[in-house]
Amino acid sequence: NNKERLISLYKFYKLDKEDVFTLKFGASKVPIITRTGIDKIQATENIKIKFKEIEYTPGISAAIKAKAKWNDRSIETYGEANKDNNKMNYPLAMAEKRAMSRAILKLTGFYELGVFGEDESDGFKKNENQINQINN
Repeated sequence: NNKERLISLYKFYKLDKEDVFTLKFGASKVPIITRTGIDKIQATENIKIKFKEIEYTPGISAAIKAKAKWNDRSIETYGEANKDNNKMNYPLAMAEKRAMSRAILKLTGFYELGVFGEDESDGFKKNENQINQINN
């Protein structure tokens, strides 16, 4: 089942409690992988990513296209940041982080299990009240 597949991926990539948490959305718990977890996955699999700036207005908004390659698989995806979905004053860096997270999670099978990267939304930040995914 999906939970077993997810736990197997966590173990394979040596993700620990600092790398994974859940957020509650209504009655559902959504697994989130932190920046450190994304970096571990990328390093383990040696995923290569090339970025292309699609749109950029300094301090306001940005869109980045990521082309990622892993073995014989490749994917293109996007990351975006603007005043509606980003509280930071560096939208280009945030768009790049979001594109990177999406590419890595899609290539490695996490996305199909409903997992998101922490960088994908300002609302996906870990706090003390959240339940640790690995221990549940």
